[in-house]
Amino acid sequence: MKRLVLIALIALAACKEEVAVTPDPVDLTPDALSFFCQMNIAEHGGPKGQIHLEGYPTPLFFAQVRDMVAYLKSPERDADITAVYVSDMSVATNWRQPGISNWIDAEVATFVVGSNVAGGMGAREVVPFSNPADAASFIDQYGGAALPLSEIPDTEVLGPVDLGLLLETPA
Repeated sequence: MKRLVLIALIALAACKEEVAVTPDPVDLTPDALSFFCQMNIAEHGGPKGQIHLEGYPTPLFFAQVRDMVAYLKSPERDADITAVYVSDMSVATNWRQPGISNWIDAEVATFVVGSNVAGGMGAREVVPFSNPADAASFIDQYGGAALPLSEIPDTEVLGPVDLGLLLETPA
């Protein structure tokens, strides 16, 4: 009987699935650096992004959401992604101060794509909102379309950046 119980326990242990714990977003600090350019994020306005990788203690920060989405679309990574967060521009103080702790899960955000606004690094930005009505108001003022993360086209985040475009910087 003891042998049957032991076999049952071993079988249950073998069937147990590992449940990955999603890390919480990390507040921006004044010394946070953007992943691609290693520039200080605090010096650049507009929404930000952070990606958590399995086995890494700190997230990768991005000075522009556009750059973060480009990283997501890239096949080259050091580890599996465990969480993706973006600045919630529905509650941001303003464009210059998007907030240090108002992160939302990128999977539930509404993104404004193709608007006439420049992000922190000067390229056309992909702007995240928790409230679809706020995204619609932004579109009324700056143009673009509202999309979920999964539908952001490659053409919006990959390839060369035309810095000759006359893009606006929201107030």
